[in-house]
Amino acid sequence: MKFKMSLLTILAISFLEINAQANILNARIPEEIGLKTEAQLALDNNEPLEYGYVDDRDILFSKMTWEKVVLDERVNFPLYFPVDTLTGNRRSLFYHLMSNVKSGMIPTVYSDSYFSSERTLKDLEPSLKKEEVTDAGVEWMNAEGVSDVSLVPDEYVIRREIVAEDISAYLIKGLWYFDKRQSELKYRIIAIAPAAPDVNFIDSDDEANKEPIGLFWVFYPEIRDLLHEAKAFNNKNSAVPLSFDHLLNSRRFNGYMYREENVYGDREVKEYISDNALMQLLESDRIKEKIRNFEQDMWEY
Repeated sequence: MKFKMSLLTILAISFLEINAQANILNARIPEEIGLKTEAQLALDNNEPLEYGYVDDRDILFSKMTWEKVVLDERVNFPLYFPVDTLTGNRRSLFYHLMSNVKSGMIPTVYSDSYFSSERTLKDLEPSLKKEEVTDAGVEWMNAEGVSDVSLVPDEYVIRREIVAEDISAYLIKGLWYFDKRQSELKYRIIAIAPAAPDVNFIDSDDEANKEPIGLFWVFYPEIRDLLHEAKAFNNKNSAVPLSFDHLLNSRRFNGYMYREENVYGDREVKEYISDNALMQLLESDRIKEKIRNFEQDMWEY
């Protein structure tokens, strides 16, 4: 027993050393920081933990829910920061999603959480950026007889694009289910969407225009490998960063349920409880408790 414990301790320390160094202690020039040696690459079997197969007959209970993860809560900061893309090596979740969409590594994005219609990068542009001609620019167009906005000088055009700093929430669609083989209530993320205010009103002072809107939806199992390579900040131990895939699958975030599947066409909470934020939060808690109580009731005799 002591030998086994010693072996496990040695393996754990070795694993932490491999992850903790990231070659920063051995680098001779800054460009070598983060590069692994051939020996480290040979031992590297760092892949996302595969989902186990779940037969439909093993699902005793399930409930599809939609959550809003607001990024101004401290526990959700790892999903938001850093918003600066010019310094450091870490990037926000939105940066990784958007850069992989642009590069084609995420081949398909969708307009809604039901995956009813696909969207291309060109389709997303109206919701991600805007170009607005100022009043002086309109006067210039009238004076010059120009009708094409692309010909207006840059000094008369206001350009705005959604960046990581503008993302105020994430919308997450997931399935709660009770696996009767393992006698356990589990959760599986189905889709995720970054949410930001409408780009046309994002700089408005009216709080009504600050409501975050889902920019695009991504089928989560399709991007797990990409999110596993993207690292989030681990506040408890910076030597062992968390991957975004680990962070999301282990539910290291706080969100409130704004929709559940129901007979009314999966209507949102705000559709039947309007103009009362407190009651909407209480309804979200009621939905959570309803799911938790199912598992508790399974063990009552």
